[in-house]
Amino acid sequence: MRYGSPPTAHAISMATGAIGGAAPKLNDGDITHMTRRYFGTDGIRGLANRHPMTSEVALKVGMAAGHMFRNGSHRHRVVIGKDTRLSGYMIESALMSGFTAVGCDVFLLGPMPTPAVAMLTRSLRADLGVMISASHNRFDDNGIKLFDPDGYKLSDETEAQIEHLIEAKADTMLVPAERIGRATRVESAQERYIEYAKRTLPKNLRLDGLRIVIDCANGAGYKVAPEALWELGAEVIKIGVDPNGRNINHKCGSTAPEALIEKVREVRADIGIALDGDADRVVIVDDKGQIVDGDQLMAVIAESWLKREELQGGGVVATVMSNLGLERYLGTLGLEMIRTPVGDRYVVEHMRKHGYNVGGEQSGHIVLSDFTTTGDGLVSALQILAVAVASQKPVSEVCKRFVRLPQILQNVRYASGRPLEDARVKKAIDAGKAKLGSGGRIVIRPSGTEPVIRVMAEGDDEALVNGVVGDIVEAVRLAAA
Repeated sequence: MRYGSPPTAHAISMATGAIGGAAPKLNDGDITHMTRRYFGTDGIRGLANRHPMTSEVALKVGMAAGHMFRNGSHRHRVVIGKDTRLSGYMIESALMSGFTAVGCDVFLLGPMPTPAVAMLTRSLRADLGVMISASHNRFDDNGIKLFDPDGYKLSDETEAQIEHLIEAKADTMLVPAERIGRATRVESAQERYIEYAKRTLPKNLRLDGLRIVIDCANGAGYKVAPEALWELGAEVIKIGVDPNGRNINHKCGSTAPEALIEKVREVRADIGIALDGDADRVVIVDDKGQIVDGDQLMAVIAESWLKREELQGGGVVATVMSNLGLERYLGTLGLEMIRTPVGDRYVVEHMRKHGYNVGGEQSGHIVLSDFTTTGDGLVSALQILAVAVASQKPVSEVCKRFVRLPQILQNVRYASGRPLEDARVKKAIDAGKAKLGSGGRIVIRPSGTEPVIRVMAEGDDEALVNGVVGDIVEAVRLAAA
């Protein structure tokens, strides 16, 4: 196992891991915490109609990003997609106004998965792609994700430049009246994405005879995902496909798979597929009603591609949160597992830099760079279905590649300060490493979106792991008091 260095450090102010008793270094030197007004670990995100997720900020983001990505005298294009949140209408209109004001033509996709926006940004030869979504969060949150012309999320440096322009005077970016941009709705967006997703399957492979339950979280994939599966021949049972602006991710989708599990058992389905609000992550429920997480999915895909001689890089790129069982299993196949900080953007950047084509997160963000530039829940699920069809084995057998090690995660809220720098916390961490030894691992990190310290440990002995986490959590609470 090797560790990949994050491109910049603002998303993680501390990460401590232990394998063989030694703490891995995620980058050289101390990690510096950068203060940013708008962009966080995954674009701009916040409570709708509260700073920074307001019409005013969205207007300025459109102007700043549009101005920055104008290059040359050609008509500049921006693609905008969104999920099904009520506030999406408000943010979409403000962004459109900002982009057209600085001379960009806007192509509106309507509700579409994040990976579809990234794909159509490339396909339509746009200068910039925008997804309006807060992913798996509640409906009253929203967010703005930006993609470059190649469909990749923007770098920290580019986001910092956009932030600088947001604060600039608007009249320095406005174009003359004759150069104001136009806005057009792309009526064929859904069909284009469906065909793209279907083509990621091996040639002539069909899903005839399979009964599939899909939960679209009342989100961005509610039309395209069931349609793609039906066109491939499957019998499709749909849930979470009735968005009303307020029910996205509510008791449904990848973060709440209970309804999917119940439906899979009820109809005796071959597989259940749960997407999140913007459909860039997936959780699978097998034919026995058991949840399959992203670690198992990466193992299935990596082994399948290895056998087909299509796996690149000699391994898989995962994060510090992926289970040690995955790492050990990949080792039996002669493959490495490289760990990055949490966040699919760090996984993607390491994959691009070092030539890997399979990576992802335990949460279900699976990145298959032969097809996508970001996580794609539908495409990832199709790869699992391809293995099941080719092997003629049930999903419960296909997706059990390794036994997960006991992994305990607890969150500790704090009001202010830096609890991880406290001597008591450091002492508890050192003691935990000593107890787990070479058979365990500790990861401690602050959340990138809320004042929470995440404490995770794993090892072969569940009782020991529980004790280690409990000791560290108690030390963090005392330091945060």
